Amino acid sequence: MNIIPADQVASHWEKQAALILVGRKIKAVRYLYPKEAEGLGWYGRSVVIELDNGVLVWPSSDDEGNDAGALFTTDKRVDTLPVIS
Repeated sequence: MNIIPADQVASHWEKQAALILVGRKIKAVRYLYPKEAEGLGWYGRSVVIELDNGVLVWPSSDDEGNDAGALFTTDKRVDTLPVIS
């Protein structure tokens, strides 16, 4: 396991996120299916973003995957994509 110096953590994870997201197109958007949320041990269901390469991306309440998370936006029409039950 590589230790990332504290002053390089943000840049490291920005690069990792870019590998997954930059240049991709959103193919579909949906909420986790109840069985998927159950399989994760979650009480709530979050939005799932499906990319054109088949990768799925969804928010969690924390980086340990303890429950579903909301997505906030800067769009005045929809400022939050909430967690649903």
